[in-house]
Amino acid sequence: MQESSWQENDDRRDLNLDIPDVAPEQHKSLTSSSQVGRIFATPSDDREFNLDTKGDETVAVKLPSSASFPQKLYQGRRGKAAVVLTAIWGGTITLHLVSWGPWVVWGLTGLLWMQAFRFLFASPKPAMLPLSESNQADWPYVSLLVAAKNEEAVIARLVESICNLDYPIDCYELWAIDDNSTDGTALVLEQLTKQYPQLKVWSRGANASGGKSGALNQVLPQTRGEFVGIFDADATVTPDLLRSVVPVFSSNQVGAVQVRKSIANAPVNFWTRSQEAEMALDSFFQQQRIAIGGVGELRGNGQFMRRTALESCGGWNEETITDDLDLTLRLHLDRWDIEFLAFPAVSEEGVTNAKALWHQRNRWAEGGYQRYLDYWQLIVRNRMGIGKTWDLFGFWVSQYFLPTVALPDCLMSIVLRRMPLASPLTFLTITLSLVGMFVGLRRTRKETKFDVKRVFSTLMQSLSSTVYMLHWLLVGAVTARISVRPKQLKWVKTVHQGTANIK
Repeated sequence: MQESSWQENDDRRDLNLDIPDVAPEQHKSLTSSSQVGRIFATPSDDREFNLDTKGDETVAVKLPSSASFPQKLYQGRRGKAAVVLTAIWGGTITLHLVSWGPWVVWGLTGLLWMQAFRFLFASPKPAMLPLSESNQADWPYVSLLVAAKNEEAVIARLVESICNLDYPIDCYELWAIDDNSTDGTALVLEQLTKQYPQLKVWSRGANASGGKSGALNQVLPQTRGEFVGIFDADATVTPDLLRSVVPVFSSNQVGAVQVRKSIANAPVNFWTRSQEAEMALDSFFQQQRIAIGGVGELRGNGQFMRRTALESCGGWNEETITDDLDLTLRLHLDRWDIEFLAFPAVSEEGVTNAKALWHQRNRWAEGGYQRYLDYWQLIVRNRMGIGKTWDLFGFWVSQYFLPTVALPDCLMSIVLRRMPLASPLTFLTITLSLVGMFVGLRRTRKETKFDVKRVFSTLMQSLSSTVYMLHWLLVGAVTARISVRPKQLKWVKTVHQGTANIK
């Protein structure tokens, strides 16, 4: 067991959070959701909601609060963001004005380089063997969910690929949630139910709230799988997916598994080729972070959760715009591990132009930043363990701290006519990105032999995609915006054209 793991998940009572424990009777009532129609969300108290069903009738559904993650965590985000922004900008200016400022930066960089060497040279965990036909009677029941809003162009392809999995038809179900689509999504799904008995459709009304998280929370009580998988509507899977995913849950400590994502339309243009490299980089980072006892992360599409883990941390958070990143932190804070499956991958469409990329990454950046604002008190209490907490800090520095520092650092450098103070940290980040892309691309393509032509091609793609990754510098603008302007939570979907070249 890695240093960041814990002996038992049942010892959460020792967290000393001044939050009362859930009584066994209450816990039992919360976890037996299929019978009573409860939804696992994160409101501050038990409330009754009228939720639209398939017909005209409504049903009252009770939403239990999560004892470990009370509603107050999600309050005051703008104030928190303003404090962090002021501290970072003020600290940057101060370090420029004091003689020992560069030593602080070099000291932090040195510590992170030590972590980076450990990270780069770690051996990924070996792949688990797929489920064997010989013990098919013991295969667990799996519930697969997809929330779809105006996805008539792609939803049929996803349903067909999932309903043709190499897994017993009586051991899994697919729930397609039509979130008040205004196109032909509902009609397509209705027709598909006649072909596939494992497909079940849930339609939400115009007044349904919570976005994607709300849609998933609403349907979760209707499912009965020991494991729950989530897909985006533009995804496609290979027949052996479930047989490969289930064995990764062999340890009771594993609360979730993220399947590697690949870009199905990668050859289209610069943007999609760069996203292919970005997904390879993410795959490399996931494998290496997990190998050293760091934080494995969920990516929304192709994520699987153990039902007990999902319920123990309150289901999907309806107070966030990136449910996957939020759930990642809550699972780790609740002392679960997240594993990563490199093969097979789940395919999805990449965005094909700069405008679509900006809208997508703007949402990712804001949602990713929000989770630090929401859970910072629990993070600094080291609830995840030293290994995971330090790993999370290192990636916070590269993903959010550096982009936020960039503006005041550059301005002070111009005024004082010196190199930017954050240069050592920037060099470290770019180096990790370049190496990670190169190795990640070779891993995902299973390139084990040294072929000069292929190595050179991979290196060129890694270099061009490293330039593409500079778009994350705009994260600094996102962190500044959160500090001054509140944003209403809403589900802003990426438009899918159904033109991916699936092989």
